[in-house]
Amino acid sequence: MKRSTTAAAPTAPRVPVDLAAPAPGRGDGLPRPRADAVRNRERILAAARELFVEFGSAAPFDEVARRAGVGNATLYRHFPDRAALVHHVVLYVMDRVVLHAEEALAEEPDAFAALCRFTHAAADERFGALCPMLSADFDHDHPELHAARGALAVAIENLLAAGQGGGLVRTDIGAGDLMIALSQLGRPLPGTGCMDADRFVHRHLQVFLDGLRAPARSELSGGATTLEDLRRTAM
Repeated sequence: MKRSTTAAAPTAPRVPVDLAAPAPGRGDGLPRPRADAVRNRERILAAARELFVEFGSAAPFDEVARRAGVGNATLYRHFPDRAALVHHVVLYVMDRVVLHAEEALAEEPDAFAALCRFTHAAADERFGALCPMLSADFDHDHPELHAARGALAVAIENLLAAGQGGGLVRTDIGAGDLMIALSQLGRPLPGTGCMDADRFVHRHLQVFLDGLRAPARSELSGGATTLEDLRRTAM
């Protein structure tokens, strides 16, 4: 199935991660950063995401700055410590995954095509790389993370509801099941040099997606997994 890569504005209002927001530690009421500062911030987040996929969240700050094409001072100005960088990379990836879900549902001709497009796009965002970063030291209850998690749940549940309501997607799976598959199939082990495995990721994801078609040909054990189930497991 050919996947569209055309971006479009989401059809419903939402609250994305604000890449133009002041860096952690800056107070409200200050002028918004210049356009170049916003671009630098996004480059840092994108570079950190890739390095976290390759080496885990302990990837050197110097390498993050080098790959982003910024100086170390610029990196620390936006993210004064590793905890701040990890926090904002998680939000950055979650926000982009939400956007993919909204775009797919708005633009694809049927709900199953939308589900397929979303799943492959979310894999390209290295969504599975979030899991190793959600360690015991991660602030799972931060208000920003709570809001991002809520937006993600709504976006994915809307996708599944459209497919299940139209008789295209089996009804015994939940948003958590989809996220588990994305995490397991789309996450190389850090430091293994398996960054060239994208062709296998998308191949195996399509096999998984074909198994979501209705009518279901087998009975699943247990109940559908929700995102709340995953949150409790990560705590």
